[in-house]
Amino acid sequence: MTITLKGMTWNHPRGYDPMVACAHRWFDQTGVMVEWEKRSLQDFETFPVEELARQFDLIVIDHPHVGQITHEKCLLPLDVAGRESERSALAAASIGQSYPSYCWQGRQWAFPIDAATQVQAWRPDLLAAPPVSWAGVLELARAGKVLIPLRPPHSLMSFYTLCGNLGRPCAVEVPGELIDVETGIQVFEMLREIADLVDPACFEMDPIAVLEHMAQPDTNAAVAPLIYGYVSYSVNGFRPSLVRFGDIPPAGNSGPIGSALGGTGIAVSAFSENPDAAIDFAYWVASGDIQKADYPTAGGQPGHADAWEDNIVNQTTTDFYRATRATLDAAWVRPRHDGYMAFQQSASDRLNEGLLQRQSARTVVGDINRLFEKSFR
Repeated sequence: MTITLKGMTWNHPRGYDPMVACAHRWFDQTGVMVEWEKRSLQDFETFPVEELARQFDLIVIDHPHVGQITHEKCLLPLDVAGRESERSALAAASIGQSYPSYCWQGRQWAFPIDAATQVQAWRPDLLAAPPVSWAGVLELARAGKVLIPLRPPHSLMSFYTLCGNLGRPCAVEVPGELIDVETGIQVFEMLREIADLVDPACFEMDPIAVLEHMAQPDTNAAVAPLIYGYVSYSVNGFRPSLVRFGDIPPAGNSGPIGSALGGTGIAVSAFSENPDAAIDFAYWVASGDIQKADYPTAGGQPGHADAWEDNIVNQTTTDFYRATRATLDAAWVRPRHDGYMAFQQSASDRLNEGLLQRQSARTVVGDINRLFEKSFR
């Protein structure tokens, strides 16, 4: 009897199309079917993983979920006996901290299949080159040429990235303050400054919305300085105008460090009736051979170094991977404790409230620090 697995990913060509394409090849090789469904980007960031695990065998997750899913016991660890060499190869091919970001309490809960972090997006037909400093970004913003996604949680992601880029990253797994107050005030004021210069619609825009706007031929938006990279937009013909990507424009003196790591990993439900088949698919789709061939060919954004270093993969994406690799390699891993996901939403909301209502930076940072401490209780 044919085994049929159900999988859940997120609703964008980058998230859905490669999973469907890989499932077809997997069926041809093994006779195991994987039927993929998709959910919105907002749901991807907020929907309870345990509910999905009760409905699906395979789930594409974000690394900050690992503390929660470990507590809920809703996913299977993938570090099964007998496959140590495969895992060693995956770890060695990690883009920055992508592979270890799914390791929690000594177990591996997912394998990276998509590597991303906040990078810089720009229109090569509107600018000769992207800005190379935060001061350069502000100059373009004053000319009406900048957009930045500020819809929660992306405002908080930019807060994280700016703290990290200044060399003073936010706390991760230790109860207490998220960030020292003076750094928090400095970064809040940096966000306030750029938010005042861009279209207020940015507060309702996620990265996809910003990139869709930038990809239109009649836009003035030439730069998004802090935005999660989407390789689709750097492929000729995907949208009317090409968007290129590069390293973040430093606000500090240490280059493109500290960006808030994103990306996705493939995980297996603890409630699956076919766990071995699901684990086999997870190992296979995360492997270098698939990640540098079937996966990017179908529009995916791989999480494996073999793809990021491949000449053909870069040629077909206007050098997306090489142009952003330094930022990925120096990216910062978000907190992952049980309780973090609720904090991420509440802190993003508090940050935006402060920006929109022009509240005191010290008050807003103090409230965010208190929310962070509370998230550990």
